[in-house]
Amino acid sequence: MSDPTRPAGPKIIAIANQKGGVGKTTTALNLGAALAEQGHRVLLVDLDPQGNASTGIGVEPDNREYTTYELLLEDIDLDVVIQPTSVANLSIVPATVDLSSADIELFSSEKRSFLLHDALRQPGMDRFGWDFVLIDCPPSLNLLTVNAMVAAHSVLVPLQSEFFALEGLSQLMLTIREVRQSANPDLRIEGIVLTMYDRRNNLSQQVEADARDNLGDLVYRTVIPRNVRVSEAPSYALPVLAYDPNSKGAEAYRALAQELLRNNAKLAA
Repeated sequence: MSDPTRPAGPKIIAIANQKGGVGKTTTALNLGAALAEQGHRVLLVDLDPQGNASTGIGVEPDNREYTTYELLLEDIDLDVVIQPTSVANLSIVPATVDLSSADIELFSSEKRSFLLHDALRQPGMDRFGWDFVLIDCPPSLNLLTVNAMVAAHSVLVPLQSEFFALEGLSQLMLTIREVRQSANPDLRIEGIVLTMYDRRNNLSQQVEADARDNLGDLVYRTVIPRNVRVSEAPSYALPVLAYDPNSKGAEAYRALAQELLRNNAKLAA
C-alpha cells in the first residue's frame, strides 16, 4: 500500500526503440538538458550497456564504479550511484558493459521485471526532489527494456526519418501493450518524436506524413532536424544545448521539452 505522507514522485519516462541509431540516447541527453535548462530537476538513468549517455554527458569510465548494474542488483546507497553532471539540474546513474550480464542475472530474481521500478521508488529518492526521470533504454526489447517500461509512467519513442522506420514500431507497440496487460496497467505512450529529419529530403517528408496518418496525435509536432552540431556534441561530452546553444538542434530539443511539458500540463488539468 502506498504511503500518503510521501511526496509525489517524479514523472518517469522510458526512451525506447529496439532499433539502434535512431537518436534514442541523443534524445535522452538533450531532452534532459532542455528540461533542466527550464528549471526542472532531472535524473538520467543510463540503462544501455554501451554507456553512450554516460560518455556523452562527461562521465569517464574510471568514474563509473557504481552504476545501473548496482542500482538494479545490489542494495546500494543512492548517493554513490547518482552523479552530478556539468549541466545544472541534471544528474545521471551511469552504465558500463557490466550491465550486459544483468539481463541474464535478472532471470534468477522473482521480481526480475520490477527491480528498476522498486529502485526508483525507494524512500531515499524523495530527498533529491526530481521532477523527471528519463531512462535511456538499450536498443533491444530485452529484460532491461521491460524493467524500464514497468518502472515508467510513459514511453517516448524516437523514430528516425528513414525508409522502414514504421515497420519496427509494431513490435515495440506490442511490447508496450504486453507490459500494460501484465505489469504496468497505467503505462502510456508519451509520444513519438521524429529524429534526423531533413526538410529538403522527400523521404523525410513521406515518413512524417505516414507517421501522422497512422499514429495521429501521438506524433509530436516538434521534429528533430539532422544537424551537425547534434552529432558533434557527444564527442565534447556535452549536450548540444551546451555545445552550441543557438544551433537548430538545440532549439529543436527546447521545443520538444516545451511540448512535453504542455502535454503533461493538459493531462494534470
